[in-house]
Amino acid sequence: MRHLTRPQEQSPTAAKGRNWPWIVPALALAQAAWAAQPTNGADLAVAETLIAQQRYDDAYGVLSPHATGETPSAQLAYLLGRAALGRGQAEQAREWLTRSLDLQPDFVDAHLALGLAYYRLGMFAEARLSFETVFRFDNLPPDLESQVRIYSQAATQHLEGGQRLVGFGYAVMGIGQYRVNPTKGTNALGGNDRRDTFYNARVGGGLNYELPDNYALDGSVDYRFRYYDIPDTRNDSDLRWRASISRAENEANVAAGLFGRVSYRGESTYRNDYGLFVDYRYRLDADNQISAGGELRRRRYPEGRLRQRTFSTAVANVGWVHALADGQASFSLKAHAGYNFATARPDGDSMVYGLTGNLDFTLTETVSGFVFGWWEHDSFDAERIHFHPDALDQTVSLRRQDNLYEVGAGLVWDLGQGWSLRPEILFTRDQSNAVAINYSATEAWVNLRVDF
Repeated sequence: MRHLTRPQEQSPTAAKGRNWPWIVPALALAQAAWAAQPTNGADLAVAETLIAQQRYDDAYGVLSPHATGETPSAQLAYLLGRAALGRGQAEQAREWLTRSLDLQPDFVDAHLALGLAYYRLGMFAEARLSFETVFRFDNLPPDLESQVRIYSQAATQHLEGGQRLVGFGYAVMGIGQYRVNPTKGTNALGGNDRRDTFYNARVGGGLNYELPDNYALDGSVDYRFRYYDIPDTRNDSDLRWRASISRAENEANVAAGLFGRVSYRGESTYRNDYGLFVDYRYRLDADNQISAGGELRRRRYPEGRLRQRTFSTAVANVGWVHALADGQASFSLKAHAGYNFATARPDGDSMVYGLTGNLDFTLTETVSGFVFGWWEHDSFDAERIHFHPDALDQTVSLRRQDNLYEVGAGLVWDLGQGWSLRPEILFTRDQSNAVAINYSATEAWVNLRVDF
């Protein structure tokens, strides 16, 4: 940032004596330039203090004389944006904060404030992309508006409360029904058209701790439990955790860390997942984000009848998120590919690839929803004896090929004060040339969720 140097003052008599008739207008121009200088440190310091005290009108009064320059500093533009945001002028705030990031793309606080400006304008998709250049929150609810509300609360804690440690928590409870649909596999096992009522509960949360140089520590934990009211049906429990270090740089955020999961599989059998991951995402512009990542995971059945299913996975992914309908909706697409190896499964190792798509949308001020689809193809490398795909009394030697599908949708009614009502439906289909692997189920449930 360049500062002008004040010329040395001279008396009118001296100026006249030296016959410098241009000195008076020159002094006037220099004084005007100094007064309009947008990087006046004293005024910025005063305005920053006023904003910290949430005295936004006073801060704007201090800053407004400097707002006419064509090339403000990133700090001035940011403070003008914060002042406008505090005064309820979200569109003006968006313009100033965008200018601040044009001048200093790695300005973390400006990204968060810009996310708040988008949020208050009702541009939820753009708000999420701006927040995600800084925050790494896992286990967020599947709908766009709820995600942005959680991000905005964390951003407000940081910007207005000065907190380096921010986070969120949630609790969920509900009731639903699980139905096993007829397929060749379920018919062969005698389990077709089974219907179970279940009750579910879930608790968890996430934290983000700001470190110097735009680094942060991130962590999350999530526990889920499902109880079936049919005798001899297993009750599911699942504990997941994730810890990472991340860094915001310009319009990007990169994270690397560890994750784990412990799942109860019935008959005193557990499944453990653990591994390493790296993830990168980049905000191309206000409406688009791209991402890339990978993970190395071990899925282990320590003991029991499922022990032979233990295997490791190396997988990579690329993704794209696009804002729609003036920020009232968003569409995302993610492709993944990898390899399952180091397994004792009879069908051997397998190549995997697949695709995930999500559409989030807002219907009214209190109602939003989502639709998603997931597909994965598993191609195994060992040939072995299976039931014949079309005749159960025959066998055939083949290499197993699976196509796995999930399609789901849900609505969210915002009840206020962090509470929401969430009806959802999920259809699952496992399709394979090995008859016993074929499976299908439909689940529908209603949850009551509170975020805090």
